Amino acid sequence: MTRFVIATRESRLALWQAEHVKALLQQQGHDASLLGMTTRGDQILDRSLSKVGGKGLFVKELEVALEQGQADLAVHSLKDVPMDLPEGFMLACVLEREDPRDAFVSPRHESLDALPPGAVVGTSSLRRVVLLRALRPDLRIEPLRGNLDTRLRKLDEGGYDAIVLAAAGLKRLGLADRIRKLFEPSQMLPAAGQGALGIEARSGRDDVLGALMPLAHQSTAMAVAAERAVSRALGGSCSMPLAAYATLQGEVLRIEAAWGDPERPGLLVRAQASGTIGSAEEAAALGTEVAGRLRAGGAH
Repeated sequence: MTRFVIATRESRLALWQAEHVKALLQQQGHDASLLGMTTRGDQILDRSLSKVGGKGLFVKELEVALEQGQADLAVHSLKDVPMDLPEGFMLACVLEREDPRDAFVSPRHESLDALPPGAVVGTSSLRRVVLLRALRPDLRIEPLRGNLDTRLRKLDEGGYDAIVLAAAGLKRLGLADRIRKLFEPSQMLPAAGQGALGIEARSGRDDVLGALMPLAHQSTAMAVAAERAVSRALGGSCSMPLAAYATLQGEVLRIEAAWGDPERPGLLVRAQASGTIGSAEEAAALGTEVAGRLRAGGAH
């Protein structure tokens, strides 16, 4: 039996994700415990992430715990993981994806289309901002930070007419009944890695890789490799209003991406590609190709 310590943020969703990985490791005969931590991303709530360092603020403290030997692995929402990890770290495993779609949440309105002109919609994701403006330029899009429970509370207190959240988090926490309507990817293209869990570890930890191997989901890993390649090629971070979503059917990967300009509402560049792939490297190459098409269409 191998003993592993799992570093995790202390939000309710992050703890659920870490407990999920802990249970999967225990099913494989390993012993696992959690090391809860508060990250800078959790502490800074009065400014958008794009202005204070990006989503890497959610992983840095966990990486320090890995580097110092306090923990053996860290569980992240993959969309929060920077496209390029620091030297000495690896994305050791990608688990099977939950629902990758965005969810429309509102106590009074059944869908985005049902909102009256001028209604206030909350999100701090630049991707969601540009996609919402493309769908409904007559709405007011206002910032919304905090963990999932905090965002729902702010909605319930009347600060917003509706908010947009990742469906995966709501479903994992048993809050699917808060979803009024799911956005299909054709309407609201997801973020790279949305709905997937990624496990980070120090490079060279063959014991961690061996333990995680039964947890890895190959088709999810190849899809998100393509999505993350789009972001990597465009220098993607949370300051990049970029969406990328891939699906794998058999050996055929189809990927679609979109880029918008927050300063020019309604400007949305889209690109897509498909091809037969047999590895994460080939999937990433297809993603890089799509990034080139976005650039050719005006993305920067």
